[in-house]
Amino acid sequence: METLSENKCFGGMQGVYRHASDACKCDMTFGLFLPEEAGDGPVPVLWYLSGLTCTHENAMVKAGAQQWAAEQGIALVFPDTSPRGAGVADHEMYNLGMGAGFYVNATEDPWAAHYRMWDYVAEELPRVIVNTFAVDEERQAICGHSMGGHGALTIAMAYPGRFASVSAFAPITHPSQSDWAKKPIHAYLGEGKVDWTRHDACLSLRANGFKGPMLIDQGTGDQFIDSLMPEALAAAITETRHAGILRMQGGYDHSYFFVSTFMEDHVAFHAEALYG
Repeated sequence: METLSENKCFGGMQGVYRHASDACKCDMTFGLFLPEEAGDGPVPVLWYLSGLTCTHENAMVKAGAQQWAAEQGIALVFPDTSPRGAGVADHEMYNLGMGAGFYVNATEDPWAAHYRMWDYVAEELPRVIVNTFAVDEERQAICGHSMGGHGALTIAMAYPGRFASVSAFAPITHPSQSDWAKKPIHAYLGEGKVDWTRHDACLSLRANGFKGPMLIDQGTGDQFIDSLMPEALAAAITETRHAGILRMQGGYDHSYFFVSTFMEDHVAFHAEALYG
């Protein structure tokens, strides 16, 4: 584990760290905010999965989550969105390659060698963090934005009982029916080979459910809203009678201005589940 930076923040510490990843076969970087309470023992943790083109840094500096996490005594983890470095395959399209791992385990060349972001986020990085920092393995929640919302929802539903709650900002909800999201997932997993029950939040909710509460915020001014398909997730929540809240926020777009506006709500939502 290499410490790249540590800065005091709202009484706690915002760190950036790099480690060798077995899952991705390269060095991976992540951000971790530890509140002041971590000095006394393990604290609950909220995972934040970022969207297309982002690194660990975007949400760490733009989402404004540390203030609210410090008030609640919650740690924040900001993983990267893909493997990176020399020898890691990339693509000229922004929704494929570096910055666009889609939180799947790639099986197709040239992606299979490094793009195992599901295993990295769901398995490897949690072990690394719990074994290294004062974070409570038993009290976890997960959140994400856009592609990261897709990752947060699908991972939460695939691991029953691990996450107390799940939330998302403008998530990709139904990639099996959205050409924009379907194409990169086909590139990683192969057309006709995708387990959409695992990688489509609407299908996963119907098949697997989720025991905890769910909060979704979607801006009505989002330039990607047709591809995100919030109405499909609303239908799945209604059909399964899940205790989910989907809020259409008038005029908000897809940016971090939108995310930061409602971040306090999301942290408080998760704090209630984590401490409840």
